[in-house]
Amino acid sequence: MKKFITLLLLLVVGHSFAQIKVEGVVKDSIGNPLELANVIAINQETKALESYGITNDQGQYKLALTKNTTYLVQVSYIGMKTVDEVLAVKESDLTKNFTMQEDNTLDEIQLTYEMPVTIKGDTLTYNADSFNKGTERKLEDVLKNLPGVEINADGQIEVEGKVVNKLMVNGKDFFDGDSKLATKNIPSSAVDKIQVLRNYSEVGQLSGVQNNQDNVAINIKLKEGKENFWFGDVTAGGGVAPSPNDELYLVQPKLFYYSPKYSINVIGDINNIGEVALTGRDIRNFGGGFRSPSNSSGTRINLGDNSLGGLTNLGNAQTIESKLGALNFSYAPNKALDISGFAIYNSNRLKTRQESFVRYTDSDLGIPDEEKVETGREATNQGLAKFSARYKPNVNNQLDYDILGRISSDSEVNNVFSSVVGNTDQLDEAKPFSIHQNVNYYYTLNETNIFAFEAQHLLKDEDPFYNALLVNDPTNNDAPPNERDAFDNTAESLGLNRDQFGYNLNQERRIKSNQLDAKLDYYNILNATSNINFTLGAILSNQKFNSNIFQFLDDGSYFDPTANLTDIEGNLLRNENDTEYNFSDIYLGVHYRLKSGKFTFTPGFSLHAYGNKNIQFGKTYEDNFFRVLPDFETLIQFKRSESLTFRYSMQNSFTDVTRLAQGLVLNNYNSIQYGEPELQNALSHNLSLRYFSFNLFNYTNIFAFLNYNKNIDQIRSLTNFDNVIRTSTYFNSNFADESVSASGRIQRTYGKLRASMGVNYNYSKSNQFIQDRRSVNESFSQSYTPELRTNFKKAPNVSLRYQYRVSNNNQGTNSTKFITNAPSIEFDAYIWNAFTARTDYSYTKQSSDVGPSDSYQTWNASLAYRKDKDAKWEYELKASNLLNIDSNINNGSNNISVYSSETFILPRFVTFRVIYSL
Repeated sequence: MKKFITLLLLLVVGHSFAQIKVEGVVKDSIGNPLELANVIAINQETKALESYGITNDQGQYKLALTKNTTYLVQVSYIGMKTVDEVLAVKESDLTKNFTMQEDNTLDEIQLTYEMPVTIKGDTLTYNADSFNKGTERKLEDVLKNLPGVEINADGQIEVEGKVVNKLMVNGKDFFDGDSKLATKNIPSSAVDKIQVLRNYSEVGQLSGVQNNQDNVAINIKLKEGKENFWFGDVTAGGGVAPSPNDELYLVQPKLFYYSPKYSINVIGDINNIGEVALTGRDIRNFGGGFRSPSNSSGTRINLGDNSLGGLTNLGNAQTIESKLGALNFSYAPNKALDISGFAIYNSNRLKTRQESFVRYTDSDLGIPDEEKVETGREATNQGLAKFSARYKPNVNNQLDYDILGRISSDSEVNNVFSSVVGNTDQLDEAKPFSIHQNVNYYYTLNETNIFAFEAQHLLKDEDPFYNALLVNDPTNNDAPPNERDAFDNTAESLGLNRDQFGYNLNQERRIKSNQLDAKLDYYNILNATSNINFTLGAILSNQKFNSNIFQFLDDGSYFDPTANLTDIEGNLLRNENDTEYNFSDIYLGVHYRLKSGKFTFTPGFSLHAYGNKNIQFGKTYEDNFFRVLPDFETLIQFKRSESLTFRYSMQNSFTDVTRLAQGLVLNNYNSIQYGEPELQNALSHNLSLRYFSFNLFNYTNIFAFLNYNKNIDQIRSLTNFDNVIRTSTYFNSNFADESVSASGRIQRTYGKLRASMGVNYNYSKSNQFIQDRRSVNESFSQSYTPELRTNFKKAPNVSLRYQYRVSNNNQGTNSTKFITNAPSIEFDAYIWNAFTARTDYSYTKQSSDVGPSDSYQTWNASLAYRKDKDAKWEYELKASNLLNIDSNINNGSNNISVYSSETFILPRFVTFRVIYSL
């Protein structure tokens, strides 16, 4: 491997030294430099595009060409006559300047060869074929080739460090709210252009009065001939599993139809080899493109999430069976009306196993170390559907309506063997549903007055059920504490009947949430450089929470226990909850936006009238108050593709009903909580600094983030342990928590080699209270990720990546240090215009000062054959986990413990597949 990598680097370096640099300046007829002029060099012998450049703000360009070769150099610029000149490159660097003349014919620029990258305003357009190497099959393969574009670990698209939340195909929404379905399914052969839309605004009327630096969208333009015809592919495959009674199967139809009036996208997936299109978490996080109207008001209210969390990530399971059916459509009956929507059904069945060792950080308080073995079966059935309509009769009026519904039926059966508690069987079930609606209306009265009304309504109903079967020996109830069952003290506190040969513990919960979030904006454009915005908004929220803890006795009878546990004030707690929580926020916001040269200033504030009221068992707790929340933003636009943004905001955060409910709640058998009905809001200061630069003159992309957060009156937990079973409550603390994070990436292309370096730093200081003792936890982590990637059109390509991460933690009375080293390599080759070979290998080593080092490896490979790039049929042999590794290792820490876990994964699978392309 080392010899191969060394040879590869020598080849790349040798190729780089064989390059001749041609540079110069492009000016207009009166000598002014032209920024963003396109310069391309076409090899006269091969007729292929060999190098391209875009001029900087000084009109400078740079090309890397092969010595002793003749090129046609073409220079183009909007409004100027295209310049063509034959250039003979010898063995030394050249300087070549160009002068362009005005073109008044209004004809389109005629290019001999398409530019790989073009910039027009806030739109960055990549020509896919300029970056493709022949091994691409899906959209994500194309995106990985593009400078400045990344696919993160969650499968999301990132541009300039910002996650792309909206992806369109030919200008039509593609499963609005998530890009993963697009990247994993749209065939690369259909992709012509990728348009990155910076500062994206869904409402053209507001684009000139809002700051949209955080909004990035991508539009995929299809190749000619893909409209009015079905395209896509159908994959079918199988294989033999390690178990003699099991067989592997895979069926994946992915069909697309686009016409000027309507589009239909159909995606299906049935397999048991772990290639999951969407996980349960993906579905839960599938936002459908919804954004809260109060997002920038300074108020944050948490409605909670009571869905099932799962023992592991879906990719870390011993067996996986998944089914997916997804339909996306759009229809434009006329120029004024657009209708679109989607429906998704997702089903997963999996078996999991995890072994772990946990050491609690405050071990001097008598909390024992714990070894656990967890095995589980998880099942989820999820449905998601959205309908959208946009009516825009003219440029001054736009009406939007969206409705998103989701429903699921989830269950988890989990067996836990604990060295402290013994054997426990658990069952979690939930059948939640929600309906999310959105109505927006935008009206432009005249050139200086714009109105915008936005309203959202959320209705959510969650009904989690929990059951735990714990061991119990009723003969040792009166024995000394160290001779009792580990759960005996907790059972006594809950009021359970302890004369049973096992505890059959149950809990029913019901959480109903109803929230209206609406605002009315008025924008007054004062002049060409400034405008003022007035906002009148409201958040009205109602949550009802009911819960009940009960026990089934050995004879099957129902027992309603009475708790013997008291809160911190000595009040007896209940095993049930009956809580209604009403929240209101009526606010008025004022923001002024001023452009001055390179600067854009947006100072503002919002005045809030808050109302909190929760009713529990006939008693009312109420808190009404006013607060002013300031915010400020400054944007410095150094160049068209280089900017620096500073933001400050003060935020008020409010908790959900479960932390206010004063009755006992089981999170699981070893985690019990009760709330505090008089909890107040948490106030925080938030500062951020963001820099980005996209420089096609020297092929360098840079982005960097710096964030600081300080929480005042933080809502925090007070935790007490009995063995490893903890009971927590909440209170407002005057001790502030702080966090600082910094991240960045620099990427630069040298000929056929792209190099990048990513860095991340995170520091946090938090206060925690365990066994009535306060401790200050500090953590600092740093990671460095250098990467080298080749970009040959005719030769094999390799990506080398290395991640080095160090995490230092000071927790309670303990200090820990974790180090992760993770080199990886990816190789792909297009051979004889028929074979596509791919392989990837990674090695991860984790070490710490609290235990031995652990490591694991992953190796996957595939070989595919198709007669040529236009062939309809393709045959692929694919192998995953070639080394047949049993498990992945993960060491780390949280605010109360240090842990080491081993998660068992899918065995080696080898499958044969047939792909038919429409």
